[in-house]
Amino acid sequence: MTPGGEVTVRLVKHPRPDVRYPAVVVHDDGTHAVVRAPWAGAATRDFGFVRFEAGDVFTEHYWRDRWYSVKEVRAATGSLKGWYCDVARPARVEPGALVVADLDLDLWVSADGATVLRLDEDEFEESGLTDRDPGAAARARQALDELERLAGSGGFTELLGSTGPDITPA
Repeated sequence: MTPGGEVTVRLVKHPRPDVRYPAVVVHDDGTHAVVRAPWAGAATRDFGFVRFEAGDVFTEHYWRDRWYSVKEVRAATGSLKGWYCDVARPARVEPGALVVADLDLDLWVSADGATVLRLDEDEFEESGLTDRDPGAAARARQALDELERLAGSGGFTELLGSTGPDITPA
């Protein structure tokens, strides 16, 4: 993927329909890919702890060797809302697309780092992954634990590198 080029992000949400949206490539070193995209939802989504709405910009970090992605969320004004982290299989690049299989576990970290929330653990249990693929389920739980440790220790800055929290939307 070439910085400045366009790519379609495809989030595989089995058994639900995939989510697809256009993004611009910010960085790709062969292992860590970063794309930027506006909020792709049709309407505002209020989670109670954060609202995703028109004008929000997501700088999304994907790895080909890690079982998660980290999405920095900024308001249209450029102010940081926080980081939404998806536990997922390592990203794959296909012609014109960045493909990520979501595993239903998520983590939210507020902009000030004071709020760290583990999300959707019930959906993960209901997904049946533990029975279908115990190895993948164990990797997913380890990934969520790793993200929570990074959030608690301020480790996102190191993890995300120069394309991380200090970047402002394009």
